[in-house]
Amino acid sequence: MPRYRLTIEYDGGPFVGWQRQAEGASIQGALEDAIEKLSAERVTVTGAGRTDAGVHALGQVAHFDLEKSFEAGKVRDALNYYLRPAPIVVLDAEVVDSEFHARFSATSRHYLFRILNRRSPPALEEGRVWHVSHRMDAEAMQAAAQYLVGQHDFTTFRAAECQAQSPVKTLDRLDVSRRADEIHIEASARSFLHHQIRSFAGSLKLVGEGKWQPKDLKAALEARDRSACGPVSPPDGLYLVRVGYPGD
Repeated sequence: MPRYRLTIEYDGGPFVGWQRQAEGASIQGALEDAIEKLSAERVTVTGAGRTDAGVHALGQVAHFDLEKSFEAGKVRDALNYYLRPAPIVVLDAEVVDSEFHARFSATSRHYLFRILNRRSPPALEEGRVWHVSHRMDAEAMQAAAQYLVGQHDFTTFRAAECQAQSPVKTLDRLDVSRRADEIHIEASARSFLHHQIRSFAGSLKLVGEGKWQPKDLKAALEARDRSACGPVSPPDGLYLVRVGYPGD
């Protein structure tokens, strides 16, 4: 029984999220439907991360098993054919060892959060950036972000419905930089809590606006209290950029 690894790009706007749900279209469900059309087999597709409704991916990774064997290139091309017109594209497909697991084999996850920081709203990027019209201080946001790097109890930045066993995570990277009219927040870790990056983005926005000083973010972290978090950002600007695995 071959196992296939997919690298996937998608616009999360039209979907209820990665995970299949009782109501609404999901990325997982769309992929499973496309695989069934290719193989006449109903399978479960396992993703590296369960992105929320409205969250996008440039490099989501997933795996599934089939009874039948197909050349990897055919799997990629056939799934792209059957996925149309959904905004989901399989960038790559490969046959992998049965021990590979998209979620549990992952050693790192890398996210990007895009803030369009200009007076005028987006025309071409609607739904793909968080629009903040007043000028923000990216340098202050970068200084504040460094208080969050390392191993911490991230209860403050954890959604109430988060199912992780522990709020303690190790954040390997959190960098903020200005790119012309955009502010980019780049985060890397082995794994993240539910809404953790969107909580970071909302709190960092307060720093960028001058409503918080960088040390206020440190105080929020140390409070270990969800009520100390800034407003959670919308999902529009969040992208799962890449998932790392041993040997990649």
